[in-house]
Amino acid sequence: MARSLLTFGAGLLLAGLAGLPVQAQSVADFYRGKTINLLIGVGVGGEYDLQARLVARHIGKHIPGNPKVVPQNMVGAGGINMANHLYNTVARDGTFIGMMGNNFPATQAVGGKSVKFDTGKMQWLGSIAPVVETMAVWHTTGVKSVDDLRKRETVAGASGRGAITYFYPTMMNAFLGTKFKVVTGYPGGNQINLAMERGEVEARNNTWSSWKATRPQWVKDKLIHVVAQAGPRASDLDAPSVEALARTPDDRLTIELIVSGTQLGRPIATTPDVPADRLAALRDAFRATMKDPEFLKDAAQLNFEVNPVYGEPMQKIVEKVLSTPKPLAMRAKEFLE
Repeated sequence: MARSLLTFGAGLLLAGLAGLPVQAQSVADFYRGKTINLLIGVGVGGEYDLQARLVARHIGKHIPGNPKVVPQNMVGAGGINMANHLYNTVARDGTFIGMMGNNFPATQAVGGKSVKFDTGKMQWLGSIAPVVETMAVWHTTGVKSVDDLRKRETVAGASGRGAITYFYPTMMNAFLGTKFKVVTGYPGGNQINLAMERGEVEARNNTWSSWKATRPQWVKDKLIHVVAQAGPRASDLDAPSVEALARTPDDRLTIELIVSGTQLGRPIATTPDVPADRLAALRDAFRATMKDPEFLKDAAQLNFEVNPVYGEPMQKIVEKVLSTPKPLAMRAKEFLE
């Protein structure tokens, strides 16, 4: 009889416990002891890589649970291989983020055949600042203007089709009448810079912020001539914008789509389906990082201006690019895919 009462009482206790609400795991509990992998789709030493590593160095302390953030380079197809991997292969739990190519939304909008991801479903965290894209030529060429580029063949270095180092000079050829010969196969911007020094190539696309961060001596000593810029105009750069040089209104609209990534800067995103509380924590951590005195000191030492684009407005920029009318997208397709 006593055993029956004990069994009955234990049953009631278990039934009561089963009826209690399950305590959800907090963001801090989830991230504590974990590693966040920050994937970088290009080689070591360029602006994408430097900015990713700068963020990785500081963001972990602002994420609840203080996970370790580890940058990893995954080179191929101008970063598209990394984006495909991030979207299709890794866990969608907030432990993987990626430094995305800022041209990826436009590449998706034109139907790029290598794109196996949806930037509209990626969840964007932010970037350090918008960028000004430039085309620069090595000083020994004697080229100092777009008009000079119309008169001679100039060899430009690039990583591969689909990367802005490739489609920026080909865009200038098509819309401005320049004569770039594009040589591909370099893993990243740092390797293209080395090729310029060796005389293998004579020109390359790069952002103005990257020139100042990675090759400040080149800028100071005028070893490169910036002949064109795109996106928000740089106040300390005297070069015409490719948008303004467009010969027709339709050409200008096409160019604006091609360089639309300038608004995104060097953007970081995570996968779809990350729980809302973790996504909010990651976005809050990015905001906190952008105001962190230690981060700002490191950014200044690297010559990076900090003028953040945060996740929510970035999501809207991506959506706008993805809504590009089809006829316009088709005009830009040959450059972006």
